[in-house]
Amino acid sequence: MTQVDGSILGNAVLRREDPSLLVGADQYLDDLKLDGAGYVHFVRSEYAHATINGVDASSALEMPGVIGVYTAADLDIPPFIAFPAFPETLGRPPLAVGKVRFVGDLIAAVVAETREQAVDAAEMVVVDADPLPVVTTAPEALAEGAVQLYDDLGANVCFATAIGEDLDPFEGADTVVECTMNSQRLAGVPMEPNGCAVIPDGDHLTVYMSSQNPVAVRDVVVGTLGLDPEKVRVLAPAVGGGFGPKAGPYPEFLILTKLAQMLGQSVRWHEERSENMVNMVQGRDMVLTAKMGFTNDGKIVGLDCNVLANAGAYATIGGILALFTQTMIQAVYEMPKVKFSATTALTNTPPIGAYRGAGRPEATQVIERVLDMGADALGIDPAEIRRMNFLQPESFPLTTAGGANYDSGEYEKALDAALEAADYQGLLAQQAERRASGAVKQLGIGVSAYVEVTAPAGLHVEYGAVEIHDDGKVTAKVGTSAHGQGHITAFSMIVSDMLGVPMDDITVLQSDTDHIPRGVGTMGSRSLQTAGSAVHVASETVLVKAKALAAHMLEASESDIVVGDGGLQVAGVPSSSVSWADLAAAANDASKLPEGMEPGLAHELDFDGTDSTFPFGAHVSVVEVDTETGQVEMLRHIAVDDCGKILNPMIVTGQQHGGIAQGAAQALYEEVAFDEMGNPITSNLMDYAIPSAAELCSFETHNTETPSPRNPLGAKGIGESGTIGSTPAIHNAVVDAVSHLGVSHIDMPLSAQRVWKAMQDAS
Repeated sequence: MTQVDGSILGNAVLRREDPSLLVGADQYLDDLKLDGAGYVHFVRSEYAHATINGVDASSALEMPGVIGVYTAADLDIPPFIAFPAFPETLGRPPLAVGKVRFVGDLIAAVVAETREQAVDAAEMVVVDADPLPVVTTAPEALAEGAVQLYDDLGANVCFATAIGEDLDPFEGADTVVECTMNSQRLAGVPMEPNGCAVIPDGDHLTVYMSSQNPVAVRDVVVGTLGLDPEKVRVLAPAVGGGFGPKAGPYPEFLILTKLAQMLGQSVRWHEERSENMVNMVQGRDMVLTAKMGFTNDGKIVGLDCNVLANAGAYATIGGILALFTQTMIQAVYEMPKVKFSATTALTNTPPIGAYRGAGRPEATQVIERVLDMGADALGIDPAEIRRMNFLQPESFPLTTAGGANYDSGEYEKALDAALEAADYQGLLAQQAERRASGAVKQLGIGVSAYVEVTAPAGLHVEYGAVEIHDDGKVTAKVGTSAHGQGHITAFSMIVSDMLGVPMDDITVLQSDTDHIPRGVGTMGSRSLQTAGSAVHVASETVLVKAKALAAHMLEASESDIVVGDGGLQVAGVPSSSVSWADLAAAANDASKLPEGMEPGLAHELDFDGTDSTFPFGAHVSVVEVDTETGQVEMLRHIAVDDCGKILNPMIVTGQQHGGIAQGAAQALYEEVAFDEMGNPITSNLMDYAIPSAAELCSFETHNTETPSPRNPLGAKGIGESGTIGSTPAIHNAVVDAVSHLGVSHIDMPLSAQRVWKAMQDAS
């Protein structure tokens, strides 16, 4: 569809990515054919905390097919910082030096001719280690006398933040309620585990990785190893999911790159699921305590929130995620006074990293729980206590107490839409009937309202480029890196809408440093508003130049040139036209250019949205709880999410469904757990409970549209909204189902055992 017929934007366009996915034509990392590649398998620590006395690889070296066994002393790779906020003291040696700090920490790398040979040989490596005391939770690590993970640090603290320290948040409050909750640790569990392959060619290296941002990770690899970036190509093939844990660099990437250099042969590593569950960075793991003061009529007077966050054994971006919690702590509400403090501890557990929402869901979870507790204490309907405290649209733009710069929002509109779609009053009547009858299966109704930040923490700049070729086809380049989101479709729609070129004639390049000079990558629900806007501006710039060229060629006024079928034309005169192929040829022919015009029809830029955007929404969850067993069943989930202007409603709906599923999984099923020695007890998919579609209800998704003024598309992110809104709604619904029995709070995951025990304790 061209501009003459109307805009393609806003329409449900089928994803270009899906046909090749459905027939299995896409190549993932493990599909790559690398003749003669050595397979790498890692010797990992069996202790959560131990001193390494020595490593004996003699038996392993005698195993069939073994090419070599390598420890830190053999590879000489310096410690690296996975996130630039931390000092060198917290640098992680890719292979352990002196100590191991969690079960799964890397000790040695075995290279063999086959994967099976590498695995067998790794089992023959003998590690002499003396166990040390272990801490697995933030409160344990911060307790007086706790064992120290880093001798030079002086304490198990890697980050702390606070605001409003001098405030009295409860001055003037008639009622103060308190909630302490655990936002439990989660595993990312992408369908495709992690992996890397490195191919040497003379002094050049090609590095494949299953990553959300191979362009940005390239800088860590070449910087740590002292390589020439012009001689290192980093790219991602098809990537089977990420959800945040594939956003950053991994020590394995450095080790394989070094091994390929040393050995002069290709090497590859493909993470097994059991490795993935102890090695890939994990998410959440915060203990949050919130006290909220109210007047008798339900108005919020103030908030005091304290967070103890777990960074794991090595400080990645997970070490500072409590800062995002602070940023979003005011949520969607008028809060005259906000006091917040957070301390992030190092523990003997796998590192915490970004995981769908990354610090923002935790803020919403605790605010929405304490608000429900306040509604219960005051005898006010949970929906109404939210409505009376909402920030109003005329308040925006607004800098909150947490430092967020909200761009736009209509929070009451989203809540009203969710309540209407749910038939909220009808649900309340059904609940009253069940309670009056003493039914075994009680109905729970949970409400949540949320705002989140997308393109957070300076991630509002992204590379993009558009070029028209001599055949009239178009190439767009972006610094983001899709792994299932539908970027090729979305970016093709933007180019097609601007230039009138069929989507099938548009190639989108990403995830390859040979084509993409720079880029931040895909995380933080940032891609459309940053890379999409870059493509939009680049297309617009090319169009302006092409119109000037067409006017010159057609001897017409530039103001009369419009997009037509297959090129540009004089408005109202389709016969007076020039194709994109002819325009591209003319643009590279100096004799056909207007005076002063640069050759070519191409433009590249780093789009700067100047700040983050703030999508929002409201969710209603309806659950049934069996009061005899504690079993929870989701009956309905209604979501109204606002991501600004919607480019493709089909893609938005898909993101909503995936997000809600992950939010429901935290509320009801998933938890990474450790025993007292720091051993993971959920390190496989028999013990780590991931719901299938059979455990979830059908989701009812809706949208409102409140454009952002911070990019030309009016777009806000949608990738994490479903997760942020759904978890507290479901949490509130389960507690609501048994609140008449005296239950005021239950920690997640809301398993049958936990719900049953809460009812027993209350009785």
